[in-house]
Amino acid sequence: MFPHHREREQPIFSARAHVFQIDPTTKRNWIPASKHAVTVSFFYDANRNVYRIISVGGTKAIINCTITPSMTFTKTSQKFGQWADSRANTVYGLGFATEQQLHQFADKFKEVKDAARLAREKSQDKELANTALTIAAPQFSQDLSDELQSPPVMCVNGPEDKLFRSQSADITLSSEKERIKKMLSEGSICEMNLEAELFTLQDSNSKLVAALHEANANVEQWKKQLAAYQEETDRLRDQVAELEAHGGQGPSDLLKDELTQSLEELESLLKAKDEEIHILQSKKAEYHEMEHERDEAIHRLREIEMRNSDLERRIQNSEQNLNNSLEERDRMDSEIQRAIEILDIKIFDLNDLRQSLVKLIDK
Repeated sequence: MFPHHREREQPIFSARAHVFQIDPTTKRNWIPASKHAVTVSFFYDANRNVYRIISVGGTKAIINCTITPSMTFTKTSQKFGQWADSRANTVYGLGFATEQQLHQFADKFKEVKDAARLAREKSQDKELANTALTIAAPQFSQDLSDELQSPPVMCVNGPEDKLFRSQSADITLSSEKERIKKMLSEGSICEMNLEAELFTLQDSNSKLVAALHEANANVEQWKKQLAAYQEETDRLRDQVAELEAHGGQGPSDLLKDELTQSLEELESLLKAKDEEIHILQSKKAEYHEMEHERDEAIHRLREIEMRNSDLERRIQNSEQNLNNSLEERDRMDSEIQRAIEILDIKIFDLNDLRQSLVKLIDK
């Protein structure tokens, strides 16, 4: 949206890594900020003498961190490192493919941090020098004003009114621009929250889909086992009925007891399998509910994107109006300057005429 800010920044180092952010609630767990490895780059702004770490995933900025001398990059494992950003109130984590890439990024981070420290020291020295000049400036201005005589003050209502109207329009457009920027920032925050929620729902959805496929496979297997158990139960019942029809005693009673016990075990196993089937069916209902929530999140995300597009268009119109107002003010300034020059000439001519009249009167 503001390309001139990116034009003055130059990339000085890039690496690919998986980006994570600390969970703001627990402050212990890592939340993935990207689905796959993305490019993480160091940028240097020569005009402001500022270093930043920027990473973009898709259409949003995953990392936008200004490096300060107080930051420290810590290696927590062979391929993982982290640092804290107090301005964003978060902790970033990077997972690299190799240990060598981690060492290169850590060395570059230390180098850029030292450069940022030197830049801050130079900036502080410059501010001290400007402060000393500011303290000495009033006395010099007072001495200069004592030596010079104040010129006659002429009031020209027309140009002053134009200048006042131009400044008022400029202030109004600036306040409108700041308000729209604030609205766009709030919309971007909502969009990032919805995208994070959508990523969480998609992750839960994938887990539920995998569990559902596994459950469906288990249900088919259990159905086959259930059919086999039912056949075995029917066969045992037939054997029991046949033994009872023969009316045998002794060993047949013992066999009947064993068959009855086996039948009870099979029935209890069937009940357990039925309960597991009901549990899986309830999980399937939860899966459909998660799909509905995911669709709602996608719909809200699309609405936020449309609002952001509208806000960007309004900001562009406001910037165009502001540029037009600035051009109009410059034109009015040039007209005022030209009117002042004409007035100076007229005053000089009147002064010459007055002196000529004084001389004629003296004669």
